[in-house]
Amino acid sequence: MIKCIRTMFAAAPLLALAAPLDAWEWSGRVELESRGFLQAPAFARQTRHGLSLALQPELYHTFDDDRQSLLFTPFLRLDSADDRRSHFDVRELVYQRVFDGAELRAGIGRVFWGVTESYHLVDVINQTDLVENVDRKDKLGQPLVNFTLVRDWGALDLFVLPGFRERTFPGREGRLRSEPFVDTDRATYESGAGRDRIDYAVRWSHAIGDFDIGVAHFHGTSREPLLLPECATASCNPVTGQGLVLAPRYEVVRRTSLDVQATRDAMLWKLEALHESRQGNAYVAWIAGLEHTWYGFFDSDLDLGLLVEHLFDGRGGHAPQPLENDVFAGVRLALNDEASTDLVTGIIVDAEGDATTLNLEASRRIGDLWKVELQALIWTGVDPDDSIFPLQRDDYVQLTLSRFW
Repeated sequence: MIKCIRTMFAAAPLLALAAPLDAWEWSGRVELESRGFLQAPAFARQTRHGLSLALQPELYHTFDDDRQSLLFTPFLRLDSADDRRSHFDVRELVYQRVFDGAELRAGIGRVFWGVTESYHLVDVINQTDLVENVDRKDKLGQPLVNFTLVRDWGALDLFVLPGFRERTFPGREGRLRSEPFVDTDRATYESGAGRDRIDYAVRWSHAIGDFDIGVAHFHGTSREPLLLPECATASCNPVTGQGLVLAPRYEVVRRTSLDVQATRDAMLWKLEALHESRQGNAYVAWIAGLEHTWYGFFDSDLDLGLLVEHLFDGRGGHAPQPLENDVFAGVRLALNDEASTDLVTGIIVDAEGDATTLNLEASRRIGDLWKVELQALIWTGVDPDDSIFPLQRDDYVQLTLSRFW
């Protein structure tokens, strides 16, 4: 099995070398990002402003029979404020072969599962690229072999996932970091194979009437690490926190998930739910909500959408992410103009405390090749024992200018 997987991974770059440059379709984007923080930093050597440059080209090639293709999407970011945010990743280097009623992908790829807006609970294949954005929507490329069988009863996806990707975290000088600092060099694994463990996943998806349904099972190394305090210096004081760091611990998990979206006229009903077990313990989590859109709002060209979701994690305060019992409410506005102007704003409120997170995202095209995006993220009322308490001084406004080709 392992020998077969390695052979399939080797085929993708060999096919790339065999194709002449003029046979490739080139596209991509380059972006300049300015991120300004509204408050003075909480930790030494942090700044109130960061500037970064990102490049993401995309190269695509189809072979003679048009049933084979190769996609290469590298990503590079250079950041002025955080050395860890300056990073390179291969988002995709994937060979695809289409058969009658089936499809094979092998290489490095990205896979998305989920239907909700506030958080993607069931999206498990790719690791989160946390230095890109704290919303956890940016993902690292994942080595994979993916076979898809398409039949009248739905699509069945089988995944073999060799090679684990560790989560990225901000550096000591970066904003939006935890306290204590996450020392990725201290990462440990439950599996003796460490990063070399081969994970597996299977997913069935189908559209039945108004319902789009996905049922999946994953067995492998958790993409969400536990962050365990460790002493990093001889003078470490666990009481005061001096000399402490957080060490990522990646456990082996089994998780079964369900995602459903029901479309009824202008209403979308959404559900993501999972049951996960690790170290002999099990828990359930879900996100349930709705989105209603008023098209041609007040006889205008505007589309106005209202979003409401409830987020629950059965681990409560022991969950490695802060959304254990929260309510999300948001508004989506599309102007439907030539510049494709849109805006999404939402607030997440802790149902058991006073913590709130306000997020605003807006974008607008400038001509055919340029796009400007605005994001603002603000935290208020965060308790000192909350996992996001270190972010209370990291409210920011971010402006991004992108050039496409």
